[in-house]
Amino acid sequence: MKRRDFLNSSICTAVASMAGVRAAYAIKPSDAVPDVAAITGDGREITLRGKDIRDLAAKMRGQLLLAGDAGYDKARLILNPSFDKHPALVAQPASATDVQAVVEFARGYGVLTAVKCGGHSHSGQSTCDRGLQIDLSALRGASVNPTSRRVSVAGGTLLGQVDYECMSQGLVAPLGTVSHTGVGGLTLGGGFGRLARKFGMAIDNLESVDIVTAGGKLLHTSASENPELFWGVRGGGGNFGVATNFEFRLHPMQREVVAGTVAFPIARARDVLGMFSEYAATAPDELYIDPVMILPPGGAPGSILLEVCYSGPPKDAERALAPIRKLGTPDRDGIKTADYVEVQRWNDSGDSRSIASYLKGGFITRFPDKLVTALVDGLQGAPGRTTLVFFQHCGGAGGRQAEGTTAFAQRDALANMMTVAAWPVGNADPSEHIQATRNYWSTLEPFTRGFYVNDLAREVTSKDINANYRGNYQRLLALKKKYDPTNLFRLNANVQPKA
Repeated sequence: MKRRDFLNSSICTAVASMAGVRAAYAIKPSDAVPDVAAITGDGREITLRGKDIRDLAAKMRGQLLLAGDAGYDKARLILNPSFDKHPALVAQPASATDVQAVVEFARGYGVLTAVKCGGHSHSGQSTCDRGLQIDLSALRGASVNPTSRRVSVAGGTLLGQVDYECMSQGLVAPLGTVSHTGVGGLTLGGGFGRLARKFGMAIDNLESVDIVTAGGKLLHTSASENPELFWGVRGGGGNFGVATNFEFRLHPMQREVVAGTVAFPIARARDVLGMFSEYAATAPDELYIDPVMILPPGGAPGSILLEVCYSGPPKDAERALAPIRKLGTPDRDGIKTADYVEVQRWNDSGDSRSIASYLKGGFITRFPDKLVTALVDGLQGAPGRTTLVFFQHCGGAGGRQAEGTTAFAQRDALANMMTVAAWPVGNADPSEHIQATRNYWSTLEPFTRGFYVNDLAREVTSKDINANYRGNYQRLLALKKKYDPTNLFRLNANVQPKA
């Protein structure tokens, strides 16, 4: 049996075992299902026939949910509660075969279709109003082969499960910074994380991806099978279908890293950002630094933080951290030796995407003094709003790839720069917070070149998206026309096939 077949069969067995203890279908084959009003991807009113919905439920091992069914409200929500959308139908496939049945149903009606993995979409595109949401929460599992140093990951898995399974074998896959991030969305968009500078981005460590295309076909993609589509799914986002399985190469790594946060008063922001601007490009690959500026609501004193993870030899840690130490005594120093799996959970509760928020972001290829000035002088707080600016350190191994190696094009990025307004759910009209963020971002955007598709802004245009793919756009357009000519999968950084 091929290694891939063995790994995939292990995943299927695990998923089937989970499915056996799940509740029965929300919609049973014997149910009298009403017709359901819905819309197509281009906004036309349609009716999903009750008989067709019931037939789909009969084909699935997973659940199919209508409004009012147990589990519907949990499934439809994403991490940013400023989006409160109500799909006409929620499908929770438990296998690749289930995904095929759901996609064939969606294609037949042309219904607006959203795909949810971890639900981290800043622009709300992993759910939808009056469409079909494909919720992959029942398609989870990770199987490690320590001999070949490979892990097979089901399409709806969260990265914390992969971290846990891999590190138990002394191995690691470079994935993300928040344990409840969906592996699917993270990887298809590129996949930055604490180890991307050391081992490359998630897409740089992919061996294969199994994907159900808009035509309902399950295709295995790799360097030798469907290689052009394999190129496209490494950075092209969800444009081509639903990924049902990933196989990653793994790297040996000690379980303990040197990680934590140092905090300084916001008055030191210029000094701290100045250090990062000088050190970010030349820091060792094993060192990952994320500066974060925070202004709490109500005029409370702000802070500037440096979130650090050093994954190299412990004896070299202090030398790597020396430029940070030269900043002087911080208000708080939390850098310590820590378990990598635990470090990956540190930002879970504090993740800005767990509260109502609005984000603008873009890549910077250098960090000039004028950008430091714009960041510091333009930062403003307000009652009822937490204001954040944060960076994701890029470069290193992830930056030593040519632009066309994968569909992800921003290999020249020094950092991903983002500003976020966050406010409690249920407060007054958030338009003031959103506009303040846009105004601030207008002073920062001139320093950026492109944006991370996983941090897609709400108001991004087709022109912006096309330009963001740079020289890779025409190849992606050809793939879109081949695998999704009707643009079924449009809730993403969308390459429109009619362009």
